[in-house]
Formats: sequence, C-alpha cells, structure tokens
Amino acid sequence: MFIDTHTHLFYPNFEGDVDKVIERAIQSGVDYMIIPGTDLATSLQAIELAEKYDNIYAAVGVHPHDSKDWNDSLIEKLEYLAKNKKVIAIGEIGLDYYYDFSPREIQIKAFESQIQLALKLNLPIIVHNREANDDIMNIARIYKDSGLRAQYHCFAGSIADARELVEMHHYISFPGIVTFKNAESVRKVLSRVAIENLLLETDSPFMTPVPHRGERNEPAYIKLIAEKIAEVHHLTTEDVGKATTYNAHKLFGIGEKPKLSFTYRIGEVLYINVTNRCNADCVFCDRKGEAVINGYNLKMSKSEEPEAEVYINEIGDPKKYKEIVFCGYGEPTIRWNVVKQVAKYVKDFGGNTRMNSDGHGNFINKRDITPELKGLIDTVSISLNSTDPVQYGKLMRVDQSMHKEMLDFARKAKNYTHVVLSIVGLSGVDSEAAKKFVSEEVGVDFREREYF
Repeated sequence: MFIDTHTHLFYPNFEGDVDKVIERAIQSGVDYMIIPGTDLATSLQAIELAEKYDNIYAAVGVHPHDSKDWNDSLIEKLEYLAKNKKVIAIGEIGLDYYYDFSPREIQIKAFESQIQLALKLNLPIIVHNREANDDIMNIARIYKDSGLRAQYHCFAGSIADARELVEMHHYISFPGIVTFKNAESVRKVLSRVAIENLLLETDSPFMTPVPHRGERNEPAYIKLIAEKIAEVHHLTTEDVGKATTYNAHKLFGIGEKPKLSFTYRIGEVLYINVTNRCNADCVFCDRKGEAVINGYNLKMSKSEEPEAEVYINEIGDPKKYKEIVFCGYGEPTIRWNVVKQVAKYVKDFGGNTRMNSDGHGNFINKRDITPELKGLIDTVSISLNSTDPVQYGKLMRVDQSMHKEMLDFARKAKNYTHVVLSIVGLSGVDSEAAKKFVSEEVGVDFREREYF
C-alpha cells in the first residue's frame, strides 16, 4: 500500500535491528523501501541491503555534506555501483547551505556532475535542499528540457517553486515534518501540490513524525505521514497510498501499473471513466500517456468503453457517495447518451451528479445539448483554461474559435444547471484575470485546479 522512498537503514542506530524494522514496516503496509546513499561507502551499504531484501531498492550518490572531497574519479565509481539491478536512482545529492560542511562551489560541481551521470544512465535523481533554494531552482531550470526526472525530498521551497518543479514533471515529498504542530507553512505548500505529484518518505532515522518525536524514525511510521497528507488533501489514507505508490512506480519503476478502472473512488466521490477520446489535446493532460489518476488506470481504447449498465452495476447505491462525477481522460459528451443513462439512474436513486467537460458538447453532438442537462447533471465543470482565445487554443491544441464555443456552452448551460468555469494553475496563466472574467462576463462560479 505504501512505498517509503527515503529511508537510511544503514545508519548505526539501525544496527542489529534491521530485520525487525523491516518486519514492522511490512506489517504497517509498506510494500517497498528505497535507501539512498550519502557517499560511496553508504551507497555500497544500501546496495547490500537491497540485495538482501526483495522489497528494498537502493540509490547511489554523494550528499552535499560529503562532497568536500569531491573529484571527478568518483563519477566512474558511482556509475559502476549504479549498474546494479537494484539501484533505481542517483541520490541523495543536492545542496546544503545550512551547515556548509562542504564549500558551496564544490557542492554545486558535485551536484551537476551527478545530474549528468543520471542523464547518461537514464535514472532519476533524489535531491536534498537545505537553505539553498535559489541555486537548486536555477540548476533545475538549466535541466528543464533535458529529460531529467527528480524527487525533491523533504521539500523546502515555496508554492511557486513546487508548481514550477511539477511543470517540469518532477515529484515532491515531505517527511514527518508535516505532522509537527509548528509546521503550518509546510502544510500550506503540501495542500497546493496535487496528490499525483507527491511521494511518501520517512527520511528515517530523522524527522520522526508525531506522536513519536524524540524517538528513532523508521519506515513503519510512513502511515502517520500518509494520514496527515490525507487530512490536508481531504482524501482517505488509502487514496494517498494508492496514488503515491503509482507515482513511485512512474519515477523509479517499482511495482506494476494498475489494471483498467471503469469507476474510481477518491475520498467520498465516485468518478465515472466515460472515455479516453477527446476533441482537444491539452498540453497538461496525460490522456495519450499513462492516463493514471490517483493510482487508478483510466487508459482504454474505444473498443473497451463499457455500456451504461456496467457503470450502473459498479455504482450500486449512489447515495453512498457525495457525488457521482463523469470524468476520465477524455470528453464525456462524446458518449452523451451513456452519460444521460447513468445520470438518470443516479438521480432516480437519490444521488448527486457532476460532469467535467471541455465545453465543446454542442459542437461534438452537432446540436444544443444544454437543455438535456436539466434534472440529470447537478453541476457541470467546464475548462476555461484562459480568458485569451489564442492562449486557450495553444493550451488545448484546438482552433481558437473553440474558446467562443466553450463560453457559449457555459452561458446556455447556466439556464439549466449549476456551472463552474475552471483553469489549471500554470505559471503562465493569469488566475485573477480569469476569476474576474468568469464572474463579470459569464456570471458563473470559478475554480482553480492544481496542475499535475
């Protein structure tokens, strides 16, 4: 259920106790653990543990604390270690200006040299950052288009930094600090990072979560961190485990891709995977990629699309859920008749419905379908994405005339149901302008969605 992506089981305070630590982790739902080295010796120890235990993997690297003796010959030695089949990343590497145990210019050289090694070997990196945020972000920008993949462990940046890193397709993780009473600022950043961009970590033996502060940290405590993340994101612990486990699979190649889901539950909401087909091709959508959300595999071909009865059987009693949402990695109005059949069932048996749409339903169905929303769809959430038709066309990779089509759909739909216009929180999109436009020009509600 959980993957602890950062645990230093080679530390002396685990000596003689590793078997029991691993057993407690397994009993707490930890399926896999990743041990990042901090120098050559500990990287070798991490590999030895990974070879001994099936559910442990290793990362090799030189930590900024240990980079004072850096020389280029270390890259050859790290490359040799990285060829072990249980090594899945280069790490823990990065910058630490809090202690400055190593000269900063040498830290930067070691960091970039190891990034280059990761790119050469097509491995992700595990990044350490303490009070070195400006340089960390500047280096991340240098490698923006290189194909580099990274986990920013024990994340120490701002919401804007997190968003920028997510747009580069990197992952963020927080250890036990998220449970600390005085860590509201950390939880605020956590709240703005979509679950699809998060990993779980303990950073054991450090950063022990509440209520075990003052004790040695260990992987079994990962559930406490998952519970806090679930609380912040209004999800279940199972949601967090499922999503972060798949995220670790994407980044590190651990575990397997889940099987196709026709319906999927997140928190108190049940989602209906209607189709993967869409008339748009949004730059931020993974429809043509893995098409996994919150650990659920939604990737399906047209021939795999089920009839309404399949969805209805999986829904059962719709009152069990806060709402039933028609939302997959495609445009649900492409299968409008199926949506209507399922929505009628939900409404007939006392449930609430919502449909997430690109607002092109009239164009797709070659008629005005908005009157048919009445009594079937309680809320329709439409992707505005930008107030500028040109930017809209680029973001959704459609003709800019579809911006007018989408707004026309929204204005007509508000006569029959509750309408929300939404944007994805990208650094190049003016959310304040969008909010004002939606309120004053369209007269419906507004929502900003986090990018993932």
